[in-house]
Amino acid sequence: MTSLPVVLLVGGSGSRMRADLGNNGPKHLVDVGGKPILWHVMRLYSHFGHTNFVLPLGHHGEVFRKYFLEFSSLIEDLEFRLGTEYSRIPSSGVEKDWHVNLFDAGIETSKSDRIRMAINRIDAKTLCVTYGDGIGDIDVNRAIDFHRSHGRIATVTGYRPLSQYGVLDIDDQGCVFTMHEKPRLDHWINAGFFVFDRSVLEYLGDNDKIDLETDVMPKLASDGELMMYKHEGFWTSMDTLKDAQNLNNVWNNSAPWKVWGD
Repeated sequence: MTSLPVVLLVGGSGSRMRADLGNNGPKHLVDVGGKPILWHVMRLYSHFGHTNFVLPLGHHGEVFRKYFLEFSSLIEDLEFRLGTEYSRIPSSGVEKDWHVNLFDAGIETSKSDRIRMAINRIDAKTLCVTYGDGIGDIDVNRAIDFHRSHGRIATVTGYRPLSQYGVLDIDDQGCVFTMHEKPRLDHWINAGFFVFDRSVLEYLGDNDKIDLETDVMPKLASDGELMMYKHEGFWTSMDTLKDAQNLNNVWNNSAPWKVWGD
């Protein structure tokens, strides 16, 4: 599998988590198991051989820049004599092979425009795109193979979530005859792991008025250019502080998305 560029859509305001975090930074850098959720997403892609990451920055852009500039000192053991010049030791972990391209895409830029800007900075025919705040045990290479097999412009990873509530089956008089505690729902949702051909540029437009979810994806679907890769394993998103706490609990208990092993 040839390494594909991965566009990480980290430039949004994260409004649903903003009340919890205040001015403490973006949700993508909230820790799960001691490392930001963004790191987990990047580690998933790198496990499958995709180590070229493109980040169109927006809100909290300076925080992302500082995080990656200080990355080695944040994850490696440090040893130096105080009062002397610090010499950074190159990372010895898997991250040493990651290539990270950060650029300013603007504060109010839409996701579709961020993708367009990112595509114009790379020359790949096919690319991966993800929100950077959802994680699962998704076989990225199977999704890419599926994309290449159908010949359409776009692939979205679909997932059937569990209901948050117990579901009741009742008769006409309201008598409950069965109850299903948090069953898996019948419908598929957008899990946010995309594969696009470069020709998706035709759908992204050249202004900030076009929305990825309400404009681009429906248009691709109506033109027969959108296919869904079915993911049957684990997946969840992190939109609130409660989601982050739940993810930490899952990490400590099972970490199903840790497909890379130790």
